[in-house]
Amino acid sequence: MSKTLHHGLLILRVLAERPQGLTVSELADAVEVHRTVAHRLVRTLEAHQLCRRDHRRRIVLDTGLVALAEPVQQDLRTLAGPVLDELAEATRATAHLLVREGPSEMRALVVVEPREALVHVSFRPGQTHPIEQGSGGLALLGHGPYREGERAEVTEARAKGYAVTRGEVIPAVTGISAAVPSRGGEATVSIGVSVFDMTGLDALGETVVRSAARLGELLD
Repeated sequence: MSKTLHHGLLILRVLAERPQGLTVSELADAVEVHRTVAHRLVRTLEAHQLCRRDHRRRIVLDTGLVALAEPVQQDLRTLAGPVLDELAEATRATAHLLVREGPSEMRALVVVEPREALVHVSFRPGQTHPIEQGSGGLALLGHGPYREGERAEVTEARAKGYAVTRGEVIPAVTGISAAVPSRGGEATVSIGVSVFDMTGLDALGETVVRSAARLGELLD
């Protein structure tokens, strides 16, 4: 593994988690390199418009990342967009599309916030969490065969068609998700909503299942 590339990518990840920006010294501490090394890495990333210095001379992400991110799962994001828009407006809740990354992680690929809800959950695309944590991952596990020792929520998701969790990804927030059916094999995508209120979960679950089925048809 290239240490230089590894540290450069770590800098981008750290900056993604700190949108207010960091100084070069703070970046050096965060990725555990000498300040001069961090400075060279930042200069290289700046040359490719992947980061820049704001008016306070703090390092923040730059627009070059947009061009890199645009082709990522473009077909999936294009097809999922209208489905998520409708789901967010129908439920007045934040709708999200999660994709499985490897055997143990889920990543938020698309997040759509409702336009007219007075209060809603807000989180950014790109954040990850374990597949065993949160409704999106449990929905995928419930879409597969029974596994010895699986969580009760996974077993319930297999029976109902959707998973429900409370406060596992975002404190005090309930997630309701369903796996997007795939004719090509194991489901790797889930669709869901995040809400503060725990009432009407069955109705929300059924709405999410219908959205997942619709997206599955579009992807076939």
